[in-house]
Amino acid sequence: MRETAVHTYKRCLSLAVGFAWILMGLVAAAPVGAAADAGYVGSAACAGCHAGAFAAWQGSHHDLAMQEARADTVLGDFDDREFGHFGLTTRFFRDGERFMVHTDGPDGAPAEFEIRYTFGYYPLQQYLVDMGDGRLQALDIAWDSRTADAGGQRWFHLHPDDPVGHDDVLHWTGPNLNWNYMCADCHSTNLEKHYDAARRRYRTTWSDIDVGCEACHGPGAAHVVWAGDWAPGADVPPGENGLGIVFDQRRGVTWQATGDGHGLQRSAPRAGDKEIEVCARCHSRRGQLGDDMTPGDAFLDHYRPSLLAQDLYHADGQIQDEVYVWGSFLQSRMYQAGVTCSDCHEPHSGRLRQPGGLVCAQCHDTARYASRTHHHHDPAGAGGDCVACHMPATTYMQVDERSDHSMRVPRPDLSVELGTPNACTRCHQDRDDRWAAEAVGRWYGRPARGLQDYALALDGGRRAHPAARQALVALVNDTAQPAIARATALTLLGNYPDRQTLMQLQVALNGDDPLMLLGALDGLAAVGQAPQLAIPLLWEDRRAVRAAAARLLTGIADEQLPDGVQKRLAEVRQEYRETQLFNAERPESQLALAELDLATGQRVAAEQRYREALRLQPRYVPAYVNFAQMLAGLGREREAENLLRAGLVRLPDQAALDHALGLSMVRQQRLDEALEPFGRAARNDPDQVRFSYVYGIALQSAGRLDEALAVLDEAHRRHEGSIDLLAALVSMNRDAGRLGAARAYAERLSRLQEALHSPVVPADSPTERAGIPGTN
Repeated sequence: MRETAVHTYKRCLSLAVGFAWILMGLVAAAPVGAAADAGYVGSAACAGCHAGAFAAWQGSHHDLAMQEARADTVLGDFDDREFGHFGLTTRFFRDGERFMVHTDGPDGAPAEFEIRYTFGYYPLQQYLVDMGDGRLQALDIAWDSRTADAGGQRWFHLHPDDPVGHDDVLHWTGPNLNWNYMCADCHSTNLEKHYDAARRRYRTTWSDIDVGCEACHGPGAAHVVWAGDWAPGADVPPGENGLGIVFDQRRGVTWQATGDGHGLQRSAPRAGDKEIEVCARCHSRRGQLGDDMTPGDAFLDHYRPSLLAQDLYHADGQIQDEVYVWGSFLQSRMYQAGVTCSDCHEPHSGRLRQPGGLVCAQCHDTARYASRTHHHHDPAGAGGDCVACHMPATTYMQVDERSDHSMRVPRPDLSVELGTPNACTRCHQDRDDRWAAEAVGRWYGRPARGLQDYALALDGGRRAHPAARQALVALVNDTAQPAIARATALTLLGNYPDRQTLMQLQVALNGDDPLMLLGALDGLAAVGQAPQLAIPLLWEDRRAVRAAAARLLTGIADEQLPDGVQKRLAEVRQEYRETQLFNAERPESQLALAELDLATGQRVAAEQRYREALRLQPRYVPAYVNFAQMLAGLGREREAENLLRAGLVRLPDQAALDHALGLSMVRQQRLDEALEPFGRAARNDPDQVRFSYVYGIALQSAGRLDEALAVLDEAHRRHEGSIDLLAALVSMNRDAGRLGAARAYAERLSRLQEALHSPVVPADSPTERAGIPGTN
């Protein structure tokens, strides 16, 4: 918690700045290897005193996270084995003691590469190749280390259905399989990336090649000194054993029967999330702000986690893409009850404390829950397994099943409405979602809701449906719901850019929960108005929050601000710049740096940043679009047009490039020529409502009214909640004398606007009852 004086200043400044803006109306390297100690002593130093923990750790996934490629560590078959993928033959073989692969390289030409390291162990093992300049790349062909009976003991491609060319970001030599950026931080101890942007080289180091003791307990040098002076049997005062973190959140805690007798509760509330945050460092979907984290530091000082974003999570919060547990667990009733990771997982071996569903029986009464009256299945069958129903698994990387840690009640009724997955039809694959929903209704007399009650609100918010707006507000204000879901609702409120939304975001920006602050800042960025509301967050405790505020304030002119705010903004901008320089090998960071350079009048530097982004990733669409916008702003419109055309040669189906090209032509007074790229953009990405809207307006401006109305009507059928589309259809039909059509569209528009501004759903009312139509 920040100091009271700072907190009070933040609130006062927020009110002063916020309401003012609302009333005004409103983006030669050394090889990898061992590092200098920095207080790290290595896992072997722990074995003498902590023999049991060390023995449990040996052979664990953490211990085997990364190893030098040797005969005793490589699991794959390198006995001159060939693997084919879309006409490319890759050969795995031995050259003496070296493990080799013959495959296509960064230029597409076949070549031989030496395997330097193994990566992971089970259910698959990947292999790292040293490409020079300190850069390690992970092959996109991996070894299935499961037993042959389970389908393993074979080579397989991570993208079996796609021909991944050498210029694709998913090619093994590309940026998305670069170990230094994508993988290293979580597979070795005391990892320091050391990317040299000027030379485009790495000098990545570690103290332990694997995930050792100090990855979780912190540097142990002071602890070793302390242990040398410690008298066996003596008490150890917390925090005085030389380690930066003490895992004591389970110490002295018992689980006691709840009043209803249905479960257990902690004898004392969990004080903070320090254990969970140590695990979250790697078991979360997040961006890295630096590599200076020591266990015990706040997670959000070093990482920016993803919220329940579309394409990462289903609308109900279930896992979709690889999100690595933390964001799911925060949604669970177990998290709210005070459960920590080590309640279920033995932390040194990483194994469950009890196998399968028996781990649940540590707290949940088996007489009540492991029975037909609860799950309506044979207790000895798959339907009686707690994990199968409440933690259904999704398979990633073709063979790696990972359980959803939101521990939710199966909701086939939501599957009927939204198409979200459910545990019932994962097993009963010969049945459909409606059958499962009806079965649940017969068993319990109602849909089984569970804790997570935000699916329709988030789904509607993702689609910017007007009826979802008040459901999102209700979710934001419902403190019984998980903070990560409420923060996501704040982000989605950015799809409704008006004064009401700004006031709701301002209230959230005065809160204390850092996830809620991140969600509110994302929402404010989406609204695109009143960035000054973020100024108080420059004094926020967590670096992730300060960084988000700094980016939002990138374009603000310093002279508009008081001296004290200017000074603080300069400090946080520099801090934000350092986080982007840390990731300077990524085009996203180069774009962020270009924005900073533009904000401070450094146009030449900004242009260099854009060019570097395109050199790093020639297929990175935002770099073309943003660079073209900068060139147009400098009066270099022809250069902007040529840049976008060059992007379309490389990426002919990218609607955003066509849309930007059309805008460039309009600025050059070439409207007739602009219609072609506008039309391609609308056809190639019909889910982007603005592309169709702009195309329709352009057709009208060119005197092609019938075509304009057809485009806008088709887009309206796809995006029934778009007020802009309906307003255009009303005005165009009215101006053309088609009063019947104009009246019909006007009635729809009126209903949408009424839904948009209807009273807020009470916080204790399920958002599923908010009248938001589903997507199915």
